[in-house]
Parts: sequence; structure tokens; C-alpha cells
Amino acid sequence: MNENRINESNQQNSGSERKRSNRGFAAMSPERQREIASKGGRAAHEQGVAHQWTSEEAREAGRKGGMNSRGGRRQQNERGQEGPAI
Repeated sequence: MNENRINESNQQNSGSERKRSNRGFAAMSPERQREIASKGGRAAHEQGVAHQWTSEEAREAGRKGGMNSRGGRRQQNERGQEGPAI
């Protein structure tokens, strides 16, 4: 009898169109996601397990991010591109 149920459910799901409902964070509004993430961050800091960035770490992370996003000024100049007007 269980085999019949399994076969029936497989036949129902074998169509090319499957409707999937969002679950977890995907079902929440962006505002609700931010609220939950904020609570998690606060809790981590209260427990003392959150990462504390030093100014040197932050500087290095910013440098790496800038190199990835724009390739650095030197590479822009080599390609003949100008940076933003300051």
C-alpha cells in the first residue's frame, strides 16, 4: 500500500513545472531578515564571540575589496581608463 502512495506522489511531481514555496529567510521580507540578523550580531557581541576588526584589518579588507571591484588604479591606468573625478 505504501508503494502506491510513493508512485502516486512521484507521478504528481514528475511534471516539468514544480511550484516551490520559499522557506526560511527566503520567505521573509528584507526588513524582517535585517531585524533577525541585527539581533544575532548584538547577541554575538554580548557573548564576546563576535569578530572585532582592528584598523589594520579593516584597511586591508578595504584594499582587497577595492582591488576586486575596480582592479586598482594602476590597472585602470594601464587599460587607459580614468578613475572617478574628485
